[in-house]
Amino acid sequence: MKKISWLPPLTPIAALIAIALAGCGSSNPATTTNVVPVVDPNSIPEGTVVKLALLETTDIHQNILSYDYYGLKADTSLGLERTAALIKEARAENPNNILLDDGDVIQGTLLGDYQALAAPVTCSGTLAIYKVMNALKYDGAGLGNHEFNYGLGFLSQITNTDFGLPDVSKAGTCGAPNFPLVLSNVVGATSQKPIFNPTSIINKQFVATKPDGSSMNVKLNVGIMGFVPPQIMDWDQKSLAGKVVVNGVQESANKYVPELRAKGADLVVALSHGGLDASPYSPKMENGSLHLSTTGIDALMLGHAHLIFPAPKEVGAPAIDASLAALPAAIVDTKKGLVNGVPAVMAQSWGRRLGIIQMTLKYQSGKWVVQKDLTNVEARGFKYKDGTNIIDADASIAPLVDTEHKATINYATQPLGTTTDFEMSAYFSLVGDVSAIQIVNQAQIDYVKNFIATSNDATIASYKSIPVISCSAPFKAGRNGPTDFTDVAPGASPTSPFGLQVRNPGDLYLYGNNNLQAVKIKGSDLKNWLETAAKQFGQIDPALTTEQDLVPTYSTIYNYDVFYADNNALLYQIDVTQPAGKRIVNLTYAGKSIGDNDDFIVATNDYRAGGGGNFPGIDGSKTIIKSPDANQAVVSNFVKKQGKITSAANGTGQSWSFVKVATKGPVILRSTPGKIAVAQALGLSRVKSEGALDASGFAKYAIDLSK
Repeated sequence: MKKISWLPPLTPIAALIAIALAGCGSSNPATTTNVVPVVDPNSIPEGTVVKLALLETTDIHQNILSYDYYGLKADTSLGLERTAALIKEARAENPNNILLDDGDVIQGTLLGDYQALAAPVTCSGTLAIYKVMNALKYDGAGLGNHEFNYGLGFLSQITNTDFGLPDVSKAGTCGAPNFPLVLSNVVGATSQKPIFNPTSIINKQFVATKPDGSSMNVKLNVGIMGFVPPQIMDWDQKSLAGKVVVNGVQESANKYVPELRAKGADLVVALSHGGLDASPYSPKMENGSLHLSTTGIDALMLGHAHLIFPAPKEVGAPAIDASLAALPAAIVDTKKGLVNGVPAVMAQSWGRRLGIIQMTLKYQSGKWVVQKDLTNVEARGFKYKDGTNIIDADASIAPLVDTEHKATINYATQPLGTTTDFEMSAYFSLVGDVSAIQIVNQAQIDYVKNFIATSNDATIASYKSIPVISCSAPFKAGRNGPTDFTDVAPGASPTSPFGLQVRNPGDLYLYGNNNLQAVKIKGSDLKNWLETAAKQFGQIDPALTTEQDLVPTYSTIYNYDVFYADNNALLYQIDVTQPAGKRIVNLTYAGKSIGDNDDFIVATNDYRAGGGGNFPGIDGSKTIIKSPDANQAVVSNFVKKQGKITSAANGTGQSWSFVKVATKGPVILRSTPGKIAVAQALGLSRVKSEGALDASGFAKYAIDLSK
């Protein structure tokens, strides 16, 4: 990759040439101002001030346009084309700015799968998301865990990077980002050398204000580092095992912060694709960003958790997520956006917000010093002006990816040759609807049973008498807002009134990179697994008269595993009046209580089988089948094989229910507005009525837990 980690200070003549070049073809005011030449640092008056803004996007997940490829419809709640409008306005407010991204850009929609799997982008092409980021003139970026989903070879190509790994083909001169990518904690397993540049220094000129009030141009060196969760070694084991190693974020930062300072960095920014976990530090932490705040950095860009930090400031904004609100206030200031005094921002996901850290630096004793009391942090949303009007998309973005957009729609609408007589949705999956989950579990069970029955391996064949069950989560059930719900409706295809299309399995099973795996567990493991999944629910106090939210946060909805066995042989109940860890009761298989030593084979995915989600005892050691087939493909093939999907056979096998309890006050479930008829059609009598909208746009549905 043709990236420059660091440039030595420019000579006065070179600086003047650089100014002239920077003014050509650039849309960033901070780089076009060349009225006054950049001065030698030694001539900067004491007390000169620079005001600048660090701008962040994160977890775009190939949501370039405000469009839902699974539903084939516009979705104005998301899209980098709208974030682009926020970027334009933020740049106008802050002419001195640096635009950065925190990773997870290449995967997440059918557009991403199309460009990586269905019709892989060639070396001569540039990935759609990078086309747009180049046009927006990003200054730098980190990587996320999902950058590794399509394998190291693909990642090497699209970033035009030689990883220095013997079994990964080297990039040539492929299309790539026009900005530096940094990754500080992933190294080659043998070489121990970083596969990407671990750091980069962005040399940028800004307009400063001298003590006398006049302006001058100065050059600042902004150093960036990037970090991904160590769990990529579990989540993408099939691509990464034996090739790379992930080091702890704190150890890596302690190495590279001093190096950046020694190279002349005036500011050091950590691009950490991880959330805030206040637990004691471990090099294996998935969300270790909080511990980066003690390594000497000046600013912290956050991602991965798809949350908002700090608390949004617009009128009628949603409350900050409970997981962030619960952090110790002395360490994490959710109002000011400070983590141990370091300004930090997380701009949600899917292009729905822009992170802005406004900083003031004063030139003192020969160096730039951050004026911490003048720092302002904001996670700006589309409704930031008055809390109601959604910002218009930047019209220049859509034409850049028009070809890729149309090709993805053509791909999405290819028929599967299968019909369905019912709507498969996740609007009420947290109160018992399995219409979008059962078909996934049936597909996984069918695959594992066939795998065991036809295996030539004696060990695998010996498992034939062990019951095969399956689990799957409602991946699209509100994590990314009120429009983020699975909905495979009858009549999806114009040419076939009840036809299913290529896009529909992706709506049922979101993660195209997951591969099917199976684990052999005991009844005690199953009970612990279910208890962990049931943490998704809040603890309901029947005596309370005030409103209680049945599901306080959707941020970990992908951990709400719903179990199923053929013929509904597996049954269990959840008592939400009990604390987490004591909620699963009446757990039976084929009408008999499940004992701690009973054997089961669970069909799942490589993420969960390898330890993803921290389910007790499920850590990769119990895996017995590692399939080469993706879960999404397993679902697609099963659907094709069925010919017709019916509600009776594939959509009403509810394996779990709530322990009935009467509550004195209201209990609510937040879901997409206008879906009460869906609940009624499903016969979910516990969904009583639809109430008002919350600040995030979710409707509050009244839930009667006595039903």
